[in-house]
Amino acid sequence: MNKQILSKLSLFLSGLEQRLNENIEYFKKITFVFKSGTKEYAGIIVVDKNMLKINFNTNIYTFQVGEFTKEINRYAQNYESLILTYEERGSSIYIEADHKNVKMKSKDYEEQVREVQKSHSETHSFSNRDYYIKVGKANQLLKEIGILSSSGKIKNDMIRKYNQIDHFIELIDSMLKELCEKHDSITVLDCGCGKSYLLFVLNYYIREVLKKPCHFIGLDYSETVIEASKNTAQNLGYKNMEFQSTDIKNYHPKRKIHFVISLHACNTATDEAIALAVKNKVEGLAVVPCCQQEILSQYSFKPLNSIIKHGVLKTRIADVITDGVRSLLLEVAGYKTSVVEYVSPIDTPKNLMIKAIKNSELNVEKLEEYKELKNLLSIEPTLEKLILK
Repeated sequence: MNKQILSKLSLFLSGLEQRLNENIEYFKKITFVFKSGTKEYAGIIVVDKNMLKINFNTNIYTFQVGEFTKEINRYAQNYESLILTYEERGSSIYIEADHKNVKMKSKDYEEQVREVQKSHSETHSFSNRDYYIKVGKANQLLKEIGILSSSGKIKNDMIRKYNQIDHFIELIDSMLKELCEKHDSITVLDCGCGKSYLLFVLNYYIREVLKKPCHFIGLDYSETVIEASKNTAQNLGYKNMEFQSTDIKNYHPKRKIHFVISLHACNTATDEAIALAVKNKVEGLAVVPCCQQEILSQYSFKPLNSIIKHGVLKTRIADVITDGVRSLLLEVAGYKTSVVEYVSPIDTPKNLMIKAIKNSELNVEKLEEYKELKNLLSIEPTLEKLILK
């Protein structure tokens, strides 16, 4: 390539170098092909311990990210043309250079639109629902978490699971977009993450659909599921995740948390997740509670004695009181809350989601409402002790 083309190529490569430096956490690989006459010479660049490792013409060595432009240009001067593909999660960039011109295009636009349209069509064959996590586009993720078979078809016994995780995204989508607009990057914490299926789905959605820098933290007391989550993240190439084996109440964030989720954390573990969010002034949270035992053993209300003498009815009312009190205490702490149906009661009776967005400080009026309700029902909720002490 002549000097004029090499100079123009340097400008394109410098922009790519800056992007690589900023998005190293989401970087996958760079492949390139130099051409001289009819001969082609292929190479690849990957990340190795925050360095770039190149494999080209039987040479393998590492260099700093800031040397990327210099290294590619060093080779380019010996060849007639170059086709380079930069890949990161959610997008690809192509650079083509020859003796006439240098061109760059991104897959973020027209090509990606066509992919989305194709995946809409593929998903439509499964269901009329317009999925947020689409078969076709999200196949790597869906295969890794067991939703899809190796042939790319949804497993019959995972249809319900697929619907549930996608509906979770649907219910919090507007909250996520609001946070993404406010912050350069957002961090999501999952309390009681288990195998972290929701966290992986959120990672895919925020990074590859909403195109937002993000970080994810999963907590669980079980070392077994934490190791499973770490392995899944490694298999997916999701470098923007960390997992810790710990009780929720013992966790102290080392970075700003923007959103907290918790799915089916039993009994007062849900309260611990809510309290963690409140104490750390987390802006948004979505919890799906489970096994509400604490209030069941506490509450009494004489006008309902003829009803709650039946154990099953007393339990159901305790569930409602528990989640109602959680919602009210979140309002006391300055959150705008809503309680919605997460999945059909046919799937599970534990089907309510509490959503909350921080919009003020302590709400004295709601505090008085809570005190009155607490005295009326003779209850001492753990959540009060965790967030109002």
